[in-house]
Amino acid sequence: MKFLFTLLTISALALAPDARAQGERPPAGAAEMRLSFAPIVRRVAPAVVNVYSKHLVRAQIDPFWSMFAGPGLSHSRLEQSLGSGSIVRADGVILTNHHNIENAQEIRVVTADRREWPATVLLDDPRADLAVLKIDTKGEQLPVIAVDAQGAPQVGDLVLAIGDPFGVGQTVTNGIVSALARSDVGINDYAFFIQTDAAINPGNSGGPLVDMNGDLIGVNTAILSSSGASAGVGFAIPAVMAQQVIDAALSGKHDLVRPWLGAKTQTLTDEMAKSFGLSAPIGVVVSDIWPGGPAARAGMHGGDVIVAVDGAPVDDEGALNYRIATRHPGDGVVLAVKRGGGDIQLKVTVAAPAAVPPEDRRVITGANPLAGATVVNLSPAVAQAQGVDPFLQGVMVTALSPGFAQSVGLRPGDIIRQVNGEAVTTTADLAARLATPIRGWTLAIQRGDQVITARFG
Repeated sequence: MKFLFTLLTISALALAPDARAQGERPPAGAAEMRLSFAPIVRRVAPAVVNVYSKHLVRAQIDPFWSMFAGPGLSHSRLEQSLGSGSIVRADGVILTNHHNIENAQEIRVVTADRREWPATVLLDDPRADLAVLKIDTKGEQLPVIAVDAQGAPQVGDLVLAIGDPFGVGQTVTNGIVSALARSDVGINDYAFFIQTDAAINPGNSGGPLVDMNGDLIGVNTAILSSSGASAGVGFAIPAVMAQQVIDAALSGKHDLVRPWLGAKTQTLTDEMAKSFGLSAPIGVVVSDIWPGGPAARAGMHGGDVIVAVDGAPVDDEGALNYRIATRHPGDGVVLAVKRGGGDIQLKVTVAAPAAVPPEDRRVITGANPLAGATVVNLSPAVAQAQGVDPFLQGVMVTALSPGFAQSVGLRPGDIIRQVNGEAVTTTADLAARLATPIRGWTLAIQRGDQVITARFG
């Protein structure tokens, strides 16, 4: 990858730490303009670390060579990645991004004093793009950064981004919160990002976005750029989402089960808003309700328009998903709903996604095109774990071991819809369809929004 290096002049302009108490005013004169971020950096920087990971990448060999060596031949190479992280507990608990350690065979952490430590994963949450690591400090207490999950950043707030861009060493950049609640950037499943113009570059991922109190208010995760370098549009995962993952890891959980509403929704368009008699396309319309789920028990109807959760506005589907995902199963929420031209409130107790039908996990064997595939029944619980629509039903491939299914290009996430023209709704159905040896197979496989028909001799 080629990087475009641009020399930047960074202004050291900051308010005094107690500026909020003075009315959130801009600097009053030259004396205040000479103030420095240094006191905040001195307090926070020792708790910022580098995260190195190594993972093995298998790639298919050129098809030309496969003609001689047989299908499915691959070679492997070892890749390394560099990111950043924050020490959030003195005994060596570290917060970083999932994509920094994805598929890692080895993870190492380098603290600000240049010591290197092997790390293990306490909890990895791909859907939120967050991970919690642990290093063995042998009783030593490390410097930590406080996580402010209760604060409410405002557009215009001064912030610092700290990390290791391009592997050059720990670097601090400053900027402001330039936008909030960014939900259409397609980075993770719970997109509701803090946007900042503080320079964030490759290697900053997982590092803290810090307010003027020296608290972590976000986890730097991605940038919008045509060159791969900072263009002044960076995104950070809010601290409330990060704190949820930290709490789950510290309680001994290896997976984080988030609550769901039990309602399928879609963002309102301008045309839809007019059809509902609304003046603006703000909110989400309910298109389906899971029988017996939280929304159904609360009396929600298809066609209801959800406009707020506990008083916080819901502008689109991403906002609703985030506001529900940052609660805990069993929490009560109040939804502001527009129904039939009127306004109502629904009290909903959110719950863990239903595990119905049971997953009935099976590994397919035998002389058939799915040999080596692990399949499960889809339920809302399985769908959430796999990051797909909880209303999907059927049989999903979740893993592949060496076998025919892997060699012909099946992928985890594929849904088996039909075998030889007969519908497949459960893993038991699938096993029965594959039990009888025959000379040819025709499979209907759903991948994303497409259905692929594949024939095998």
